[in-house]
Amino acid sequence: MKIIFFGDSVCTGQYVSIHKGWVTNVSRMFDGQAVVLNSSVNGRTTRQALEEMPYHIQEQKPDILIVQFGMNDCNYWKSDKGTPRVSPKAFGANLEEIIERAYACGTKSVLLNTNHPTCLSKDKLPHTSITYEDSNKEYNKIIRKVAKRNPVVFNDIERGFRNYKKNISGLLLPDLLHPNEHGHNLYFNIIYPVINEEIKKT
Repeated sequence: MKIIFFGDSVCTGQYVSIHKGWVTNVSRMFDGQAVVLNSSVNGRTTRQALEEMPYHIQEQKPDILIVQFGMNDCNYWKSDKGTPRVSPKAFGANLEEIIERAYACGTKSVLLNTNHPTCLSKDKLPHTSITYEDSNKEYNKIIRKVAKRNPVVFNDIERGFRNYKKNISGLLLPDLLHPNEHGHNLYFNIIYPVINEEIKKT
């Protein structure tokens, strides 16, 4: 049994110790039961993920693939003059292609996650009238639409965070974006039972 996480800094556990990350804790729970690989990269968008997919996913042939992107896709850089790093239309199409390619290489189950809410809701993104969190919410909506159209196991991380705690800042690092240790624990509590059920089916 091979399980692969395919995502960005949320999956790598940026700014927290390796042993406290939610992906590492998931791996520990399945020790001896499955090979768990983390093919995630800080800052990665779905466009970059598709370019790297032949080696990281298609060559590795995972039984279960956990996909989580959007927090970089939805961002706006000053140099992009009011356009996101990946447009909403391209983002949805990229996710669907990732799912399609995963099943084509033999993956039995794709888990698709939304992203957690942030506290970046004051400053406007460069050359726009929206905040980062406004954009994050919109891209989560796209993920939900993709989940409805495709054969995936859907995990609504955004809803899980909001239901758990009204003050999201207690689950985030001082950058108000990345999960802290408590946020990683919540990720684990949301995801571990879902992966465990998928392993039983596979």
